[in-house]
Amino acid sequence: MIAFASNSLLCRAALKQTSIDAASFTFVRVFSGAVVLWLVTNLRRMIRTTRDVGVGGNWISALALFLYAAGFSFAYVDVAAGTGALLLFGAVQATMILWGLHKGERLRAIQIVGLVVAMTGLVVLLFPGLSAPPLFGSILRLGAGVAWGIYSLRGKRERNPVTATTGNFVRAVPFAAAVSIIFLRWLDLDIAGVIYAIISGAITSGLGYVIWYCVLPSLKAASAATVQLSVPVLAATGGILLLGEPITLRYVLASIAVLGGIALVVVAPHSQDQTASPTGQSRS
Repeated sequence: MIAFASNSLLCRAALKQTSIDAASFTFVRVFSGAVVLWLVTNLRRMIRTTRDVGVGGNWISALALFLYAAGFSFAYVDVAAGTGALLLFGAVQATMILWGLHKGERLRAIQIVGLVVAMTGLVVLLFPGLSAPPLFGSILRLGAGVAWGIYSLRGKRERNPVTATTGNFVRAVPFAAAVSIIFLRWLDLDIAGVIYAIISGAITSGLGYVIWYCVLPSLKAASAATVQLSVPVLAATGGILLLGEPITLRYVLASIAVLGGIALVVVAPHSQDQTASPTGQSRS
């Protein structure tokens, strides 16, 4: 989640403080992530002599990754950061939880309470000061959220997170290149913006998504969706620590609500299972 929040800060800094365009940022981000992951994959083969052949992943996941990255970048041009985060993570929540319910997952009462508390905290954190978002930018943010939800859901079935993430990034490069060509007339490369994009792609995206794919198989869709609500809180914390933004009472209360709600969704079911287990053993 720290890597995801860092992506928000890097993208915001690049597109607001430098002159790099959204298409170029997306391409550099995806391409640098593909290069670093390809190097990591081949280094693992050399050191561990693994039997992995080629790269993993698939075109559907790669397309979802690209749609998320492109929508994420282009939306920052028009949509305010708070509004965009609310739209993005609302779409992620809806996509992953609805899919989990469709596949037979059921939320316990305590998890529903946790979900409501976390969502309320997120709205409290982001709502004050929000303006009516532009329609096109809002659609981009919602689309990016749905795409990321799909990418996360598909990651639950991956057995090799490194090769899967590598393959998805490599396959996403042609999509990003095509968009860059389409927007070639608006090309505007900036050294600082390119550096932000490289860091975002190589570290907080590439390596961060490997970690995400590692933990996804152990999470239910609802838990995986809810834990991502911590990203706006972490991004706001990064703004306080790195950008000198003031700590407000609203931020503190919203952070407690979001993190507490996540704890109810993710931790409570496991604690109930552990308390139920000794009872079952004593009866046998």
